[in-house]
Amino acid sequence: MSILGTRRNFFEHIYRALAGCTLAHTLPFRAAATTPKLADEGEDYYDKLGVTKIINAAGTYTHLTASTMPPSVQAAVARAAKHPVRLAPLQRAAGEYLARQLHCEAAMVTAGAASAVTLATAACITVGSDSAGHAIPTDMVGLKSEVVVQKAHRYDYDHALRSCGIRFVEVETLPEYEAAINKNTAMCFFYNAADEGNISREDWIRIAHAHGVPCLNDAAADVPPISNLWNYTQMGFDLVAFSGGKGMRGPQNAGLLLGRKDLIAAAAANNSPNDDTVGRGMKVAKEQIVGMVAAVDWFLSQSDAEMDAEFRRRIDRITGALKNIPTLKSETFIPPIANHVPHLLIRYDQERVKISPLEVARQLRSGTPSIELNPATGSTEGSAGIPKDPNKIVVGVWMLEPGEDSIVGLRLRDVLAKAATS
Repeated sequence: MSILGTRRNFFEHIYRALAGCTLAHTLPFRAAATTPKLADEGEDYYDKLGVTKIINAAGTYTHLTASTMPPSVQAAVARAAKHPVRLAPLQRAAGEYLARQLHCEAAMVTAGAASAVTLATAACITVGSDSAGHAIPTDMVGLKSEVVVQKAHRYDYDHALRSCGIRFVEVETLPEYEAAINKNTAMCFFYNAADEGNISREDWIRIAHAHGVPCLNDAAADVPPISNLWNYTQMGFDLVAFSGGKGMRGPQNAGLLLGRKDLIAAAAANNSPNDDTVGRGMKVAKEQIVGMVAAVDWFLSQSDAEMDAEFRRRIDRITGALKNIPTLKSETFIPPIANHVPHLLIRYDQERVKISPLEVARQLRSGTPSIELNPATGSTEGSAGIPKDPNKIVVGVWMLEPGEDSIVGLRLRDVLAKAATS
């Protein structure tokens, strides 16, 4: 057997042993009231289709299929799949329940955060008009079609708003903001995790409301803390969008739109299953609706302190495996808003450890098991406040399953130790 084969078999053995361990690691965080085991887990279609499973040491990124659902959420989704129901009453009941849980006027489950942003934009354009939903995005005559936004808040998800036929009006200062609002303004948009911007949330709300214009806050990845699920609506934002498949650990293709009752009703009128609307393709299945409700229940049963402590324990286990790597320094970093959880940052002298962070990421990705590090590893591109220097490895620990932190530590040690000089 080759050395490579021996090494691969070793890590496969370690992976199975650690991932299956129930004595050293329990279920992540505090278990929900019940975590029923599915009677039949079904065939492994990842294996059947030849798709490589990964250890997610990156975070809740869409291209990595975001989070994994806790057992109680998985069980709720599986149970919902067994029974047909009428969709409209399910959406309505779920929204009423979520609004009570999250201390807002109204709520609805959407097909992810981008869908929530689209439906919120459509709601602000069409509220009060039963026929306007048919007109957007191609026939905007007589409809309010401008969205005011800070220039620094333009982002990669602009299309979620532009698909409703709107035109952005960019501002940078308070006087510009005041002057930009007019009779064609449908909405004022705020990107909660923007790295820059001169106008605060409070001023953004105050000026918009002085002109009678609603505000939308895109807070997609901005839990934890758990309280953010009501902080922004209670601050005064008329609508707030969240992703369901990130920190809340719900289905990846689910999200939440929270806010004013009349605007949530207008969003629902623009949503599936209604025909001839901008949201017709944003279908949310019964399983995703129930899964999102179950995820909120699970998330509210957690505590910020317990989650933080667990993530720091995972970091300690990884750094414990790296103690003898020359010049290596580690730190725990918490992004200020989005993905506001402990991340592990690793730096070292590349004259002594002769491998770049990008090559480390490549070797972990191509190894067995395949491990994905945070995309900020070795990159000058960054988001959510992660440092932008290229000489860093970033390990996102919050989506690791029990035992996987030890595997990540072993693999990092193996790759870095081989590159180290005495």
